[in-house]
Amino acid sequence: MFLAHKFAFVCLFFSKTYEKILKFLRFLQQELLFMNILTKNRMIAAALAVVFTAGCISSAEAALSRKPQDNIFYATSTDPLGLDPALVDDNDSGKIIGNIYESLLRFKNSNTEVEPQLAESYEISPDGLSYTFKLRQGVKFHDGTPFNAEAVKFNIDRQMPENLVPKMSYAGLVYGDVKSTEVIDEYTVRINLKKPSTPFLHNMAMLYSAPMASPTALKKYNNNLMQNPCGTGPYKFVAWDRGQQVIVTRNEDYWGEKAAVQNIIFRTMPETSARVVALNNGEVDIISGLDANVIKQIEDSGNMIFKTDGMNVNFMFYNINVTKNPITKDKDVRRALSMAINVPEMVATLYKGYATPANTLLPPFVPGYSPDVKQVQYNPQEAAKILKEKGVSTIKILTYTGARFYNPVGGQVLAEAVQSYFDKVGVKAEVLAYDWATYKNKLATAEWDIGFMGWTGDNGDPDNFLNLFASDDPINNNGLWYNDEYRALIAKGVELKDGPERNELYHKAEQIMADEAALLPISHAQVIAAYRPNIKNFSVHQVGMTFFKDVVKE
Repeated sequence: MFLAHKFAFVCLFFSKTYEKILKFLRFLQQELLFMNILTKNRMIAAALAVVFTAGCISSAEAALSRKPQDNIFYATSTDPLGLDPALVDDNDSGKIIGNIYESLLRFKNSNTEVEPQLAESYEISPDGLSYTFKLRQGVKFHDGTPFNAEAVKFNIDRQMPENLVPKMSYAGLVYGDVKSTEVIDEYTVRINLKKPSTPFLHNMAMLYSAPMASPTALKKYNNNLMQNPCGTGPYKFVAWDRGQQVIVTRNEDYWGEKAAVQNIIFRTMPETSARVVALNNGEVDIISGLDANVIKQIEDSGNMIFKTDGMNVNFMFYNINVTKNPITKDKDVRRALSMAINVPEMVATLYKGYATPANTLLPPFVPGYSPDVKQVQYNPQEAAKILKEKGVSTIKILTYTGARFYNPVGGQVLAEAVQSYFDKVGVKAEVLAYDWATYKNKLATAEWDIGFMGWTGDNGDPDNFLNLFASDDPINNNGLWYNDEYRALIAKGVELKDGPERNELYHKAEQIMADEAALLPISHAQVIAAYRPNIKNFSVHQVGMTFFKDVVKE
């Protein structure tokens, strides 16, 4: 019991200073909870019992449960970039912030139809230029700050053009058409637009940019909550051990029905094989980022597979305007390189039936999709001829290492498959692979010709996919492809109501992109995850996220 007394003494020693208590508890969480010692080491359990008895753990009691059913361990391939919804754009961040933050609107459980969340209702003016939201009363952010109309205005104004900071890549997508935000009264806010916007309501339900963050926290942390998230959601942030795990714990003051499970631990495990072994051994409860090669192994161990069509696209893109005079600025070179790749064959080989070849950026079930868009066709002989005439014998490929929702085999595997096709047409490709955060930085700073990216739809609207390439932001429009006609069509599409005219407009826009060989669509991946049989109510939403509030561990 020496260890137990030592723990109790340390806790009592720090009891006069709240911040030191919290820091100590976070240390315990990282050292004990995430190594799964709480349920395996009796001495540590006894020590924690003494600490609990000492009465100095009230602020983090929920995050130190010794009951296995109170802790869900979710393993994925990549660390989040950050935890501020205005400053991130990746799924690995989104899967966490979607449980910490909330927006005025949300998507229904099984589709991308919107319904109220932090807003109780809304009205649209006859001219489509003003949206008046009646807000839910009695809601507080995790730091105790009241949620009200001033908080909504603060969050939107933060992302207006005059206040933009680097990495606010979604601000233009969500608030690009916003003219002003007015506080009508404490619980009524009006958002005025510059022009009618068909996607606007869907944008206000998205996981990036639209969620509401505590104004108090934003002021305290200098407009950056990447490491100190503070929302109104069913879970609140506890700790982040970079490269290892992020903890969230149940918000006991949540305005709605409280979460079923007390703690969610998001583990970072880059290797797919390691995640599978951890699941099969019972070390984690849920894993994502899976490819077809491991499905049988998971099922043979008695675990469950979740599978659904994904609202995503996986694509290869070219450096057109990022660096000075790249060889891929030449449209004929781009077309020849695309022509060298047998996309259906590559997709069948890599994804083994768990992804379908992409004809366009839009998945077939998203409005605006057209099977009539004509991409560059596979023709290695013609590709070799053009590339030789253009003097292209070497290229540089940048890619990422880990699996992504839209590319479960990982960027390096995909790049090496493309490399082999280029080799057949006389082009030697150098593949440089980096972790996700480094890769994103390299795209903006390094010399390269080809990169790989993907997109998981945020709201079910075609503008959410196609608007990316009407942007001057290299975070969204990675190769900085520019086409006036394309941009005009995208701008017009935002104002048109859903229907045949809008769909035909997007067909024209995608054909322009195909003719210019701005990128090469590769695949639409099925969303695959695996979980232990004692996990109930688990699913992955169309937007690629799991909302854990209703997930149960038996």
